[in-house]
Amino acid sequence: MAEVLFYERPVPLNRTEHKDLRLKGVPNVKFAMNAHSVPLTGVEFGVAARDLLIVFTGNDVASAGPVAMLGLRQNENLYVDAEGHWASNTYIPAFVRRYPFVLAEKPVDQEGDDFTVFLDESYEGFNASEGERLFKEDGTDSEMLANAVGFLGEFQQNIARTKWFMEQLVKHDLLEPRNVRLQKDGQDGKEGKAINLNGLFVINEDKLRALDEKITNELVREGAMGWVYAHLLSLANIDRLAQRLDEREQAEAAASGTTN
Repeated sequence: MAEVLFYERPVPLNRTEHKDLRLKGVPNVKFAMNAHSVPLTGVEFGVAARDLLIVFTGNDVASAGPVAMLGLRQNENLYVDAEGHWASNTYIPAFVRRYPFVLAEKPVDQEGDDFTVFLDESYEGFNASEGERLFKEDGTDSEMLANAVGFLGEFQQNIARTKWFMEQLVKHDLLEPRNVRLQKDGQDGKEGKAINLNGLFVINEDKLRALDEKITNELVREGAMGWVYAHLLSLANIDRLAQRLDEREQAEAAASGTTN
């Protein structure tokens, strides 16, 4: 099953097995605490660019896809605190918001729709007594479940549009590799440790400006040019990430000093 980040026990949603299942609200996103990046769809670029660094990652240009960088160290989300609360007034990617549900492709030998709804049985919000029911007494979807499934469908459509966008970037050779090195200050004026971010790709502005007018017009008409510039504007958010890391490290040092 693809895209199982966050999902510890993903199982297909079943009207019989889950007929009495309820979902209560959980005021945290602890499941996302260890995600230093998550996939992002193009339609999110505009609002995400205000808060998040948007880059493209992959083994090569052909396999690259857009992600929101959430941390500068492995397995650390700088937008989620120790209690699992997402930083206030900052964008939460749809990839995170769709949890604990997810659409997954059905095996080719199974009939019906191409995708089926999965849920994470390990999610602490699922139970048999509190919260909203997934299914009504007659077995039909509750309003809550219908809204969740609708969100998943919209997300899947946005993935398809983003795939087209990436095909255009590759076709017109607009992506270039970018390695980011952050040099941190050490104590007493000495040079501190460095953080290297490798395997990143960004859009080359020179190649963008050199595009044929017909191609440019197509990107504008499809709404993709706005995505391009949102990505470019977001690159300045590397400074925000670095500041968040500094604050996290200062808090860690203070906590360490308190316990020693």
